[in-house]
Amino acid sequence: MNKITETLMRIVSEYDGDLKGAYNIREDGGCAARQSTENIKIESKEDKPGLEVHIKAGTKGETVSIPACVTRGGVDDLVYNDFFVGEDADVTIVAGCGVHTDDGGDARHNGIHRFFLAKGAKVLYTEKHVGTGEGTGKKSIDPVTEIFMEEDSVLEMDTVQIRGVDRSVRKTSATLAARAKLVVRERIMTDGEDFAQTDFDVVLNGEDSGADLVSRSVARGKSRQVFNSWMRGMNRCTGHSECDAILANDANVVAAPALEADHVDAELIHEAAIGKIAGEQILKLRTLGLTEEEAEEKIISGFLK
Repeated sequence: MNKITETLMRIVSEYDGDLKGAYNIREDGGCAARQSTENIKIESKEDKPGLEVHIKAGTKGETVSIPACVTRGGVDDLVYNDFFVGEDADVTIVAGCGVHTDDGGDARHNGIHRFFLAKGAKVLYTEKHVGTGEGTGKKSIDPVTEIFMEEDSVLEMDTVQIRGVDRSVRKTSATLAARAKLVVRERIMTDGEDFAQTDFDVVLNGEDSGADLVSRSVARGKSRQVFNSWMRGMNRCTGHSECDAILANDANVVAAPALEADHVDAELIHEAAIGKIAGEQILKLRTLGLTEEEAEEKIISGFLK
């Protein structure tokens, strides 16, 4: 594991010089380190680059870390990771990604993750993305997440793209069985000429299933953001989709939430709001001694928290 990977891991994962529990560290398309536990087995796929992670039924309180780092230009990394979570397990999965280039070569990571949650399984999934380096090469992260949830399972996703990623297209799809619950919290910051797109496609198949999708973003400079969500209620269910964006400078934001109800007892709601920082908010903070720039940063930090 090189020094750039170590630096990126400190930003995107819970790495403090040591990783506990099960983990796999991916560096420039290869495995830099791996560890399984008694209850969590990590194995390489046989037919393509990536992992199979098997979590035993009833596993409680354990963590799986799978950070992926691209540390130089000229690397286009593609990985396929499958997670099989056993019945009544309750675990945390940490999946940060960092891309770095100090030259003119592009640095890209594309992670295709599939989650299979058995009956009653519960997963907290956290994911941070960051781009670093002074090179002119484009830094890209394009994650694809496919989720399959059996009865009474719960998945909470907390995803963050904090800075430095020139281009990102994030695609998330989910199919929920009876009483399954999906909660997604997404936070994105873009600046300069950055582009970020989010696509959600959620199918609420099971009776009393539910989904709550919330995206908060800040677009600065001449960056562009697109938010698409499609939520389909095929049974008695509840669904909520929300996109809130702060716009600054010459940035552009497009929000297109969509709902489809195929059952009389499907209760679906969507919300979208785009606007600038209110002048009275900045004025109030300036009366407390902050500069206009400091006040703006404070407001944005609170908005994305």
